[in-house]
Amino acid sequence: MTAEEPYVVQPAAGVYAYVQPDGGWCLNNAGFVSDGGRTLLIDTAATERRALALRDAVLAAGVPLPRTVVNTHHHGDHTYGNGVFAPGALILGHDNARSEQLAAGHQLEMIWPANDFGAVEITPPDLTYSDRTTLHLGDTEVRVVHPGVAHTTGDSVVWLPERRIVFTGDLIFAGGTPFLAMGSLSGSLRALELLRSLGAETVVPGHGPLTDPSAYESTERYLRYVAELAGEGRAKGLTPLEVARRAELGEFAAWRESERLVANLHRAYAELAGEPEGAPLDIAAVLKDMTVMNGGTPILCHA
Repeated sequence: MTAEEPYVVQPAAGVYAYVQPDGGWCLNNAGFVSDGGRTLLIDTAATERRALALRDAVLAAGVPLPRTVVNTHHHGDHTYGNGVFAPGALILGHDNARSEQLAAGHQLEMIWPANDFGAVEITPPDLTYSDRTTLHLGDTEVRVVHPGVAHTTGDSVVWLPERRIVFTGDLIFAGGTPFLAMGSLSGSLRALELLRSLGAETVVPGHGPLTDPSAYESTERYLRYVAELAGEGRAKGLTPLEVARRAELGEFAAWRESERLVANLHRAYAELAGEPEGAPLDIAAVLKDMTVMNGGTPILCHA
């Protein structure tokens, strides 16, 4: 196995995390839970090829293909593979995840037209919920909880209380920079409080290797750092890009996708201006600023 190949970790009996290194743009994590007779899948993948590889990994684990898929949010790297599983599976997501996915459509192909995404059919959730819902696979309880507006307006946390395992979606990036362009800074801080309240021992992030609750602390430090930068920069009349280019990242410099800082500052500025959490930003302007932060090179989808 090379460093680039996906791998499966089994943190508890019947619970599997599917990790796609190195967790950069479009390289998300998925997971599945099975009692041997039924399987629930958490997220899919960014391309048809990667979704088919995930399908093979489920079968290689000796469990049935999923009858239920939970999407932690609408972004294409977590949902584009829904169509690979939809013929036999019901797709579950938050109310807003469905509407956001339909509105986004083939957004990833528009951002990264050179990538081969394969035959992607936009397949939104069939079943939606507003606050929380619970599924049961044998003796395994699977709680799906909406944390409020955080990474997006339609996030879901998948919590296995008996196993003390949580799938956070993109509320947590292990070794990567958070991304708030379609969510909320203040909401992400509240979401961390929800995650802490669960008492998980194993944390499966949306991107990056499995971790533990210490990831909440480092994520909170980063979010508060962004809030401080935004408050000071806006008071001085600086643009998010000007603030980001002057920033000293310190402990966060080694995190992947540091160019996301400017996107996060755009979100923080919007909230300081009184915009509602999750209010749409000018994504073209955000992408342009991230390209500047990336040394003038467009960000790359690695799927």
